[in-house]
Order: sequence, then C-alpha cells, then structure tokens
Amino acid sequence: MGHPVLIVAGDNADRVRSEPAWARLLGVAPIPASSEMTTRHRLNRGGHRQANAALYRSVIVRMQFHEPTKAYAARRTAEGKTKPEIIRCLKRFLAREIWTLMRPFREASTTTRIAT
Repeated sequence: MGHPVLIVAGDNADRVRSEPAWARLLGVAPIPASSEMTTRHRLNRGGHRQANAALYRSVIVRMQFHEPTKAYAARRTAEGKTKPEIIRCLKRFLAREIWTLMRPFREASTTTRIAT
C-alpha cells in the first residue's frame, strides 16, 4: 500500500495547481480563528483525512527525533505557542516541503499532457 500523501497527489494531479491548493487538499491550510483579544489560526477540517493523519504522524515523529524540528518546537514554546499550534505550523511546513519535492513529477506530468 502506498503513502496516503503521495496517493492524494497522484489522484489529484490536475486539481492541485498551487501550494495553497495542495495545503487545502491535505487539510493544513490555516483558517483565522481569532477573537477580539487574540490572533490565532486553526487548520481547515476539510481535505483528505488519511493524508492529514499521515502528516500528523510524521510531525510527531519529527518532534521526537529530528533535531531542527525539536529546536523549532523549543523556540516556539519559548515564544508562548501551545503544542497544538506548533503542530499546526509544522504540518503546514511539511506540506510545503512535500510540494517542493514533487516539483519534478508535476513538471513531467505537465510536459506529458502538452505532448499528447
């Protein structure tokens, strides 16, 4: 069985044309959830649930073992962010990383469509 994030990418190749659209599809696009006194965001509840769960698991593992992620979490905790807010930011960052890594495949897909 394949990785849910890659399956989502393959199943929606024509639908996902930008990084924000990719984030919405994965359910990690931030939505303002502010009140009068606080400014904060939450994640979009829409999107592909399995891919979102895979991102969550990846972020949790990174928070335990990946030194740059551990440093980021410590810095954001010192800034007053809560653990759910840090996880939200890390999921969005990981979605952005995956989008960047998929670039050669997106370009190959575009070239193939143009040639046919």
